[in-house]
Amino acid sequence: MKREKLVKYRKKENWSQRQVVEELNSNFNIKITDSYYGMIEKGVRNPSIKLAVAIANLFNVMLEDIFLNK
Repeated sequence: MKREKLVKYRKKENWSQRQVVEELNSNFNIKITDSYYGMIEKGVRNPSIKLAVAIANLFNVMLEDIFLNK
């Protein structure tokens, strides 16, 4: 299931997937590939809790808002 909200938050910042990956690296010392992040957005991969928290913090939203199906 595609994570529409995650894509929406990224586009709101006018960031590419690569820029999100770079922000995760510089702000949270989390190193993932552009491809892996893309799979997270597509819902093909589920991030670890640490990565999910970092992504939520990066976009300043609640973890549940992105990663829990409501």
